[in-house]
Amino acid sequence: MDWAMRALLLALLPLPLLAGSPDHVVSLEVLPGWRVEEGRHLAGLRLSLAPGWKTYWRAPGVAGLAPLLDFSASRGVASAELDWPVPEIFYQGDYRSIGYRGEVTIPVELAVDDGPVLFSGTMDIGVCEEVCVPVTLSFSAELPAEGRRDPAIAAALVDRPLTPEEAGARATCAVAPGAEGLALTVRIDLASLGGEEAVVVETADPGLWVSEATSRREGGTLVATAEALALGGAPLALDPSSLRITVLGGGQAVDIRGCAPG
Repeated sequence: MDWAMRALLLALLPLPLLAGSPDHVVSLEVLPGWRVEEGRHLAGLRLSLAPGWKTYWRAPGVAGLAPLLDFSASRGVASAELDWPVPEIFYQGDYRSIGYRGEVTIPVELAVDDGPVLFSGTMDIGVCEEVCVPVTLSFSAELPAEGRRDPAIAAALVDRPLTPEEAGARATCAVAPGAEGLALTVRIDLASLGGEEAVVVETADPGLWVSEATSRREGGTLVATAEALALGGAPLALDPSSLRITVLGGGQAVDIRGCAPG
């Protein structure tokens, strides 16, 4: 679901929407980072939020806005991939959102040229307290040819989700006809992460929307159910191997790429 549609959904929630640029609420800083190898550079984007405000993770939930990074104004940057630290779960009434509060550093892995590199662009995010504000933040920084290891970026990398191998996790997915689309059942063999556990299912297909998953424990297996719907009347097809499944709980996360038939 694109950012404009999520902004529309956010406006329909029982929250007042504040127009304007909230400069006093959030700021964005580039941490220049260091060259990790030829053609690869590790930088960081640090978001600082006013007390009581939060912003959203890669998959923000129904009550949030997914952040969008535009680095097209950069020079010498071929690609940029965000490495999201483990987020928190928030509730606004019956609506769940996923994100961060206070301050968060997001490592950015860049494919760069050999010459001078300018990392420049905008980041569209949503921020919420009692009001919710979509905001566009600009950034620009020259990246050093060598640089030095930044402890803030290094700490954010440590605070990443576990891989399935690290967590001892395995996921299987079953797809069946649903009430309006396709019913998806995900079974994850995984020891409890502690506290409330949430399962987030993402798809790389822009024409496919996956609902917020509900989950339950069956001993050492976490079972999550969701529904997939096609957007704009597109044909409805779901490839489990293309899904990205994240389990959140106990201040930890597990990131599972792909799901075996089951």
